[in-house]
Amino acid sequence: MKGILQHLLIFVAMITIYHNPHCKKSRAGLQYLKEKNIPFGIVEYLKIPFKEKQLEILLSKLNKKPTQILRTQEDYYKKNLKGKRFNDHELIRIMIQNPKLIQRPIVEVDYKAVIGDPPENIDLLIQ
Repeated sequence: MKGILQHLLIFVAMITIYHNPHCKKSRAGLQYLKEKNIPFGIVEYLKIPFKEKQLEILLSKLNKKPTQILRTQEDYYKKNLKGKRFNDHELIRIMIQNPKLIQRPIVEVDYKAVIGDPPENIDLLIQ
């Protein structure tokens, strides 16, 4: 009975994946959702950028600070941000203006979100 209820809740609560189709890790997360036969929506956040409040809420659902989802291997980071200090609000604005700096994929449902790398992290949302 518990398993059936969990699956019904998944269908009621829509899963969203914030996806970059050019990223191997993001494609792996998307494939993982497909293989699990879980209904989901896709937001290509490079095409539809985050709004400031939206990213703040997502960080809250992830239970992470902006520095924890910042991709420090990106060229933009290395050339413009490395070695500099920013507060959370400043980093959120920088990530909105440069969305490639955001870890991916991020998978969200209701009041919870995970970074889907490795893809098995997604299981934390569907258990």
